[in-house]
Amino acid sequence: MWNRTFWFFVAVRIASVFLVTSWFVPDEYWQSIEVAHHLAFGYGHLTWEWAAGIRSYLYPALFAGLYKLLAVFGLDSAELLTLLPRILQACLSAYADYRFHVWCRKSKWSTFLLVSSWCWFYVGSRTLANTLETSLTMIALSYFPWASECTRFLWPVALSFFVRPTSVIPWVPLCLYHIKKSSHPTWELLLKRYLLIGMLTGALCVSVDSYFHGTVVFSSYEFLKYNVLKGVGSFYGEHPWYWYLSAGLPTVLGITVLPFLVASYETVRHRKVYKERTILLLSVCFTVLVYSLLSHKEFRFLLPVLPMCLFITADYLARWSRKASSQMIWFTALLIVSVNGLMAGYTGLVHQRGTLDVMPYLATTAKEYRDEFNNPAKILFLMPCHSTPFYSHVHQNVTMRFLHCEPNLTDQPNYADEAEQFYSNPMSWVRKNLPVHPISALPTHVVTFDVLVPKITDFLSIYQEKVSFFHTDYPTERVGGHVKVYERYDRNAASAASSTTTTTTAVPSMEDESDDRYNP
Repeated sequence: MWNRTFWFFVAVRIASVFLVTSWFVPDEYWQSIEVAHHLAFGYGHLTWEWAAGIRSYLYPALFAGLYKLLAVFGLDSAELLTLLPRILQACLSAYADYRFHVWCRKSKWSTFLLVSSWCWFYVGSRTLANTLETSLTMIALSYFPWASECTRFLWPVALSFFVRPTSVIPWVPLCLYHIKKSSHPTWELLLKRYLLIGMLTGALCVSVDSYFHGTVVFSSYEFLKYNVLKGVGSFYGEHPWYWYLSAGLPTVLGITVLPFLVASYETVRHRKVYKERTILLLSVCFTVLVYSLLSHKEFRFLLPVLPMCLFITADYLARWSRKASSQMIWFTALLIVSVNGLMAGYTGLVHQRGTLDVMPYLATTAKEYRDEFNNPAKILFLMPCHSTPFYSHVHQNVTMRFLHCEPNLTDQPNYADEAEQFYSNPMSWVRKNLPVHPISALPTHVVTFDVLVPKITDFLSIYQEKVSFFHTDYPTERVGGHVKVYERYDRNAASAASSTTTTTTAVPSMEDESDDRYNP
């Protein structure tokens, strides 16, 4: 079963662990290994989603078990806590790759497209629920009964649903097709297969979530209530309805979007000949349509349809290559590898890497600061909320604070989250939220993007820049090109500085200092 092809996929996904060293989205850390760190070691930040019960503990619990095992053997270093979860996910993705390969009848084009997919290489080893969702989708597709009555595919589909409820969307057309073509009565299939498997899987998932939440929780219902009924997702950004067509799907597919469009045209034109491709294309279109109706859109939401698009494209290229010249086949393959390789290399090694590079430095610095001053470090992140990982990458119970950005869950008028308040007037926020005296109560370290530095010069007057990490070639108003770390002068230097000058104090005077303290 696990032949050389499987181990080839393992090698590719493990390689991506070390070659993809950039930041993608906050959920990779804040909804998985940060939660696992909290479960395993008792400290770590839980975002509002966990208080509201809209996230399932299934995925983080997997990593929490790994963390506990490392702790038993005294191997729970920050390096292993960040590396091993990615290796575990990489192995799961590799197994999903192999199942995809089997589903595609072990064609060379399927293997080639999957391995050369820049997007799957970029996310296949990330600790994202969307990555797990896509892996489960691949596994389920490989068991889908195109010409049989098997229902094994329902198990990974059900599991994926309870991990992330929106993962069921691509399966609506496929399940309707399965029910329609089945020789069993519809009621029997729904009750004895769909409902039974759903209830058994749901019982397990609800039990796990309720145990960790401390009360009976149906996280799937809460997820849909907040994200669909209440529209909380729109708080994190909105896009026009056509965004997935104009940017989302083309970006996820990369250069492969060109043969995919040709394959889609051929599939629609000869839909009676390519029935399997037609159902899959219908599933892709249905998913894009449903997601297009939601205001908040992200590239990662389309990951579950990626294997379907690659299957359609691989099947088309396999048929096309029978008639094409060898020169044309090689040109096509080299074009796909070159373009996708450049995209994977740039996004994985260059773009948005500073917010990850800074974390090992902070972990080392926090330890050195404690050893030197016999006092724990206090780290303040003045950047858009969730711009970096947190305790999962530092693995020290030090004080850390970031700018919060919870949505308006209580319908407050004129609501502005903490991050928005800060960026509207950085120094005003500093005056209201950080102490003036004593200086030792201020954060020992400040982490920020270079674009913010000119706006908080007064605050940084008793800090010295220690290190700068490249982040991106495309800075924005709030996300700069470099991540900078500032360290407060030691006690003697700080005292000398405060006694010799009154124009460069860390925080200008405030009307009322009594209630303003550094509050993590």
